[in-house]
Amino acid sequence: MKKFIHNTLSHFDIKYLSILFIVLCAFPTSAYSQESHVTPEHSLFVVNNIWMLISAFLVFIMHLGFATVESGLSRSKNTVNILFKNTFIVSMGLLTYAFIGFNLMYPGDFSIGNFFGFAGFGLSMPEGAAGLIDYAGGNYTYWTDFIFQAMFAATAATIVSGAVAERVKLSSFLVFSTIFVAIVYPIAGSWKWGGGWLDQMGFYDFAGSTLVHSVGGWGALVGAYLLGPRLGKYTKSGIKPIPGHSMPLVCIGVFMLWLGWYGFNGGSVLSADPGPVSFVFVTTTLAAAAGVIGAMVLSWIIFKKPDLSMVLNGALAGLVGITAGADAVGIMSSVIIGFIAGFIVVLSVTFFDKIKIDDPVGAISVHLVCGIWGTLAVGIFSAEHSLFVQFVGVVAYGVFTLLSALVIFLVIKMTMGLRVTNEEEIEGLDYSEHGMESYPDFQAIAE
Repeated sequence: MKKFIHNTLSHFDIKYLSILFIVLCAFPTSAYSQESHVTPEHSLFVVNNIWMLISAFLVFIMHLGFATVESGLSRSKNTVNILFKNTFIVSMGLLTYAFIGFNLMYPGDFSIGNFFGFAGFGLSMPEGAAGLIDYAGGNYTYWTDFIFQAMFAATAATIVSGAVAERVKLSSFLVFSTIFVAIVYPIAGSWKWGGGWLDQMGFYDFAGSTLVHSVGGWGALVGAYLLGPRLGKYTKSGIKPIPGHSMPLVCIGVFMLWLGWYGFNGGSVLSADPGPVSFVFVTTTLAAAAGVIGAMVLSWIIFKKPDLSMVLNGALAGLVGITAGADAVGIMSSVIIGFIAGFIVVLSVTFFDKIKIDDPVGAISVHLVCGIWGTLAVGIFSAEHSLFVQFVGVVAYGVFTLLSALVIFLVIKMTMGLRVTNEEEIEGLDYSEHGMESYPDFQAIAE
């Protein structure tokens, strides 16, 4: 049978396969159109809705990228712990966003001075138009709006996970990430995306250089500072590198994140309008590529050899940098923004090492520092947006998120403790926190 199928398919020209595929896809739509008289407006609605769902799936895939980057840049004895945290973050993030976060970020008519609002607990489709969400570029359903925004929510806490890796207590981190995603991120997001005071002031952040990445970056900075460095990182003789256990994992993760960013930025157009979506794809791609080159050049100059970890973080730096203005800056501007972000991430990683803030994956440099750069770059490279207003937004988010993360972490530190014992850290969190190994010695088990 297999041979028959193979021989049959081999006689099909690719042209006829393509025609067959189109006919099969078009037939249900044609039949449905004849029965229900689908209008062009309805067809546009379907296309917009499908693109937003695809974008949500792409953003979801980014969590796999975060998990592989973080685990690859950490030691193998902590891999299970890191994968567990990343699995928990996305799961709890989706649940808390459904229960409280979505209605904090989009409070509707109720608000207190455009700084805070709440539309109630849980999800409930609004009355009228079957829950249709209407934007200038198109429309889609309430449920699609929720699932797309929910995929962003957990990203902020995932950023924190990388900076505190290899020494944070699992239970303490789970409590922090739950509160951070459920309350801090949505309130911060409401100031811009929920029509709050910064939005009314003219602050611009297209897809979240500040709202997602810097918010997570500020939390990462607080967590890494309060935890202190990993054992043996900073010695009297200088900085001791603690390399991760798998650069292939890191590389896979970065490319997964790059792929997911097309949903992150492309979906933020909030419609399937081919012009804006395609333009955002181009600026996003060029900024990431320029970030790689910028990081390569500077790391080669500073370290005398090209550093792969810096180059991979350069791609992420370029992506974070362009996220605030992917639809608002020109093509050459996107290249410049990405290239400078690649420079910045190398300098930033070196700086934080000098002041002894230990960040195993460079999350603070990639997401916080380059997020700030990308937000300010909108005011520099786009004539339609004010650099001063962008600066006000950066400061406002910095103060709010830093203080919020500080309070949460300090309360947890005083009640639960933040850091594992020295013995647990040396042994590895896989065994001490989970009682299992990521890479068991099967030969020893067999013997």
